[in-house]
Amino acid sequence: MAPAEQDALAVREQLFHERVRECIICTLLFASLYILCHFIITHFKKHTDFAAVHDDEDAAVNRIALGLCTFTLAVALGAVLLLPFSIISNEVLLSLPQNYYIQWLNGSLVHGLWNLVFLFSNLSLVFLMPFAYFFTESEGFAGSKKGIMARVYETSVVLLLLTLLVLGMVWVASAIVGNDAASRQSLYDLWECYLPYLYSCISLFGMLLLLLCTPFGLSTMFTVTGKLLVKPRLLEDLDEQLSCTRLEEAAVSRRISSGKASCWLNLNVELLREQFFAIRSKRRKLELRHRASPWQRNLGYPLAMLGLLALTGISVLIVCFHVLELLLDDAAMPRGIQDASLGQVSFSIFGSFGAALQVVLIFYLMVSSVVGFYSSPLFTRLLPARQDTPLTKIIGNCVSLLVLSSALPIFSRTLGITRFDLLGDFGRFNWLGNFYIVFLYNMGFAGLTTLCLVKRVSWAVQAELIRAFGLHKLPLPVPRSRRRGKPR
Repeated sequence: MAPAEQDALAVREQLFHERVRECIICTLLFASLYILCHFIITHFKKHTDFAAVHDDEDAAVNRIALGLCTFTLAVALGAVLLLPFSIISNEVLLSLPQNYYIQWLNGSLVHGLWNLVFLFSNLSLVFLMPFAYFFTESEGFAGSKKGIMARVYETSVVLLLLTLLVLGMVWVASAIVGNDAASRQSLYDLWECYLPYLYSCISLFGMLLLLLCTPFGLSTMFTVTGKLLVKPRLLEDLDEQLSCTRLEEAAVSRRISSGKASCWLNLNVELLREQFFAIRSKRRKLELRHRASPWQRNLGYPLAMLGLLALTGISVLIVCFHVLELLLDDAAMPRGIQDASLGQVSFSIFGSFGAALQVVLIFYLMVSSVVGFYSSPLFTRLLPARQDTPLTKIIGNCVSLLVLSSALPIFSRTLGITRFDLLGDFGRFNWLGNFYIVFLYNMGFAGLTTLCLVKRVSWAVQAELIRAFGLHKLPLPVPRSRRRGKPR
């Protein structure tokens, strides 16, 4: 064999081994996410939906739907980790460029992960989640033989009709927006044109959802953290709360005992038992908070609040600086690239510290958006309960989290949180190149965040000061109109 042929064979063999290595790494990463998401869904799912031993058909349908929900949630978690993983990989390659043990970490692997997340996001949003919902609601066509295949046939027909309806709407929308002959072409370019356009509309909806939920979540994070941590004694009197809870628990316990002993009292014992268990759980939580150390009480709460305030302030400052960059430099616009050249230059002017700060801010904004999503009045009903979440609500939660998480890379790049350009099909969205949309989006985020933060902090400070000085115990004055309106 000639030396040139040997070199070409060695190159092909090396490319083959690199591709196999990337497939193994992607499979291991996704398997880890799938197992983690399976435990998460098992923690929240309702047992009656999946433990139907008497009905094998319903149990099999629920298991299939549960697997599809776990797959979708794993894709959502992968979309959340996509941008932080890329930023950390770039910094690791910058710090250790010749290290033998990190040769597997390269631009080809990161680019492949971006393409896989994009593909699985489309697959889950367009096919898997609608199939899971219709599959759980289906019973088979009238007159057909009952069984799983009858449900599969009905679900496939309904999903096909829904797909035709959605593709028709996308075709009409693209023709109206494009307004040229190329936009009115047939559905021949389904994969190259219409599916990316449909996902572009979904990502735009996710961006609008993040724009509404994230500022509200940033302000709600202070309240949520205040409930989880033990406040200092100046801001919270745990002794008084604990004594009141103990007295309330004793009173309910006496009512239950008297209701059992006497047949003359008409008491709802089951309702009293639920109330007693809720009060006892509250009392145990208060006892745990009461046993907190002085360091945890006097240092943990102020540090957590200062950390939240610092992260929120840094996010708003970065967005305001990005608004100025948009006005002065066209390079600040989000754009997509097809080649991930990692390990050449840092994506932050502060080096590794700036990259770590970007990763922390991305996770913080995602957590805030989820908190704001479940705290908003429109989506409060979707909040999952431990061991008491039905399957349809699990499907709704998986779809909502996937919409939010798949828009997170575009959200972070549009706000200027990171300089990492969008890889693969994430950068093909048409609206990313529109200066007015990007500029108004940044202005809206900065304005809404500042407004929600000022309103929430001012109200929280006022409430804490009133509680600290004991003014909440004072009797409220009764207006004269109410006094006159009272019957004598």
